[in-house]
Amino acid sequence: MEELDETDRRLLKSLGANSNVTIKELAAQVKLSATPVFERVKKLETSGYIKRYIALLDAEKLNYGLIIFCNIKLKQHERSIGHDFVNDIMGLSEVVECYNISGDYDFLLKVYAKDMKHYQDFVFNKLGSVKSIGSTHSTFVMRENKNTYNIHLL
Repeated sequence: MEELDETDRRLLKSLGANSNVTIKELAAQVKLSATPVFERVKKLETSGYIKRYIALLDAEKLNYGLIIFCNIKLKQHERSIGHDFVNDIMGLSEVVECYNISGDYDFLLKVYAKDMKHYQDFVFNKLGSVKSIGSTHSTFVMRENKNTYNIHLL
């Protein structure tokens, strides 16, 4: 992995805060002309530092205000079972994040639901159909205090 210089770090920090910023605005922030900034951003994209650009949607305004963290234990620890689980989870639209974790559970899911009835339906009819799951444990978010995807760059 190549070392990032201070200008690349400032570009990443700015894009992490607002991916909708223009090249012209970025150029002004890092005190370069637009062409080298455009080339640097393209290089950061092709080298994988920038994975994609997204719009952060307001879940409550979209009537998906219930956030749940769901811990999953698999029935068995076999490679094929783990792969099957991940493949099954990828098709569930309520699941927005999935992490393979250590400790008492095997996976941690972040789930958005409209309400408790929606989540109950999700657990019974969607998670319940994933054959590799041994058990689940749900934690309901009372209030989201911080939510950012921006990585703090030193």
